[in-house]
Amino acid sequence: MNAWVGLFPGQGSQSIGMGKELYKEFSIFRHTLAEASESLKQDLPKLLFEGSEAELTLTENAQPAILAVSTACARVAFEAAGITTGVQLGHSLGEYSALVQAKALDFGSAIAAVRARGLAMQNAVPVGVGTMSAVIGAKEDDLTSWCKEATQTARQANPEATVEAANYNAPGQTVVSGSVDAVEVLEKLIASRSERGLFCKRLNVSAPFHSSLMKPARISMEGYFEYAKSLFTKELKTPYIANRTGAWIQEESSVLPLLLEQIDHPVQWSKSHQPLFQNGFRRAFEFGPGKILQGLAKRIAKETGASFEVSPIFDLESLKAAEVAWKEKSA
Repeated sequence: MNAWVGLFPGQGSQSIGMGKELYKEFSIFRHTLAEASESLKQDLPKLLFEGSEAELTLTENAQPAILAVSTACARVAFEAAGITTGVQLGHSLGEYSALVQAKALDFGSAIAAVRARGLAMQNAVPVGVGTMSAVIGAKEDDLTSWCKEATQTARQANPEATVEAANYNAPGQTVVSGSVDAVEVLEKLIASRSERGLFCKRLNVSAPFHSSLMKPARISMEGYFEYAKSLFTKELKTPYIANRTGAWIQEESSVLPLLLEQIDHPVQWSKSHQPLFQNGFRRAFEFGPGKILQGLAKRIAKETGASFEVSPIFDLESLKAAEVAWKEKSA
């Protein structure tokens, strides 16, 4: 059994210049971005290496850009270092990257889909109406109760107000999502508790992802998948773990329904690591920009008492280090 996991980051990991070293060094990286550019009808390298941070951060640009760079990083690792992975797991948007790696989704079709997904999510809620906030140090049951209290308080002035858990990232680290007014009430409620290690950090996002406010985006993508489903579901070459359930998936018939449910339901990232630990997976590569998933994995493993190492691959230095880890620990 291939005991290595492929991890793929989601929106928020993007930055101008991401992947530039590998782009210069490897033709497969350049070919991948060219393929994405053709699908998008957009010069992706120009956006990545010459664009502005504000332009790249737009949801409709960030999502296909991260998918393209993550896929390119994985292709370089496989071609240059002989690395392979036995199961795939991606955070939110990263689930599309994971499914491309599992061969369940065609890369060009996935690029077009995440552009449609980004537009649908951005259009679901007007800019300035929704937001997200990371809550650090809260127990899950307590946070659920506080979200209900904050929602009820905010609805006294706005019947549509809501704040909900959106990303269960790691023990003691959960992102909430919802209307700005309800999120503000929750943040004040948590601040008033004055508990050591308990605080909120507002995220720089333009929409309340993975909340019930995203239902219009889910409906939009239902129509998109119905129109384009013949381009998608293929036989899974490796299993993946679904954000929606945290369950091990091997049936291609589950792919599109779970991608749709993911849009307006929370990401079960912490729960998604349990099948890895239970099936003997102890090492992973994080393909793509940043090291966010590496940090979360360390926190999840520590809480559960499991051993789990993550090697990021996003530039020449990290690629060389990952190749050394692959050769030493796959022997």
